[in-house]
Amino acid sequence: QEKFGEARVFDIPTSENALTGVGIGVSLAGYRPVMVHQRLDFFLLAMDQLVNAAAKWYYMFGGQKSVPIVIRLILGRGWGQGPTHSQNLQAWFAHIPGLKVVMPATPQDAKGLLLASIFDDNPVLFLEHRWVHQSIGEVQEGDYRIPIGKARIAKKGDDITIIAMSYKVAEALTVARFLKQQKVNCEVIDLRSIKPIDWEMIFASIKKTKRLLVLDTGVITCSVAGEIIARVCTDLFDVLECAPQRIALPDNPEPTSFDLTKYYYPSIKTIIDAVSMILKKDLIPYEAQAKLPHDIPGEWFKGPF
Repeated sequence: QEKFGEARVFDIPTSENALTGVGIGVSLAGYRPVMVHQRLDFFLLAMDQLVNAAAKWYYMFGGQKSVPIVIRLILGRGWGQGPTHSQNLQAWFAHIPGLKVVMPATPQDAKGLLLASIFDDNPVLFLEHRWVHQSIGEVQEGDYRIPIGKARIAKKGDDITIIAMSYKVAEALTVARFLKQQKVNCEVIDLRSIKPIDWEMIFASIKKTKRLLVLDTGVITCSVAGEIIARVCTDLFDVLECAPQRIALPDNPEPTSFDLTKYYYPSIKTIIDAVSMILKKDLIPYEAQAKLPHDIPGEWFKGPF
């Protein structure tokens, strides 16, 4: 508000369905609104507006008018979020024709993807894991945009391809650094975009490593990880040297209890165990003990938002 004024930046009532409808109307009038609904879980009240209006408009009216709206949603774990405040529903959104879905993992990508989303002529779901909000990194000044649908090779390698999204990229890179000491070179791909997916980059990596592990922040059934593995097996079955694997959440809601969440989420050790199985190698286990409780990423984490 200090920079752009109250006419451009303002609070809205907590009426998710109605205000999303207003945002869609504004976009049809020629603007490019950015709506922040805070928790993804609260935004579910507006699914009719998103699925039956924003996503369908361009198709239903013969391409005469698009809905260039960006909807920012916070998701992810930590601090006893519980079953109704921590859902990772990127696969659900990606299933809807007409929507684009992005999940940045770094400060550089957060800015570049947000600008690309704002100037895209389609409705874009911009999903932010609460554990990446305090990430520190160099960010290019000025107007720069990262194309939606273009993944990033976060680390090159030739032994196994690890595909990750959002906060899982940080975990994948931790694993890659740890395993490099054991002469295992992991190639880590940061998806950046959940829909569309950069199949070209994924296929090129797998043709090189011939092994695949996919990390997903959502539940395992009907996950983005499952879609990637299905596509790889369909198109590159003869290239693979072993069955691809995926790591995601179990098919039950997240507990609120501190003790129960300790065993709900896959850990870095889980990822290393999967790599060990895929490569058929006895790898030194990851036993670094965090000084902080398991349900927060750092001392800076003071609350759910």
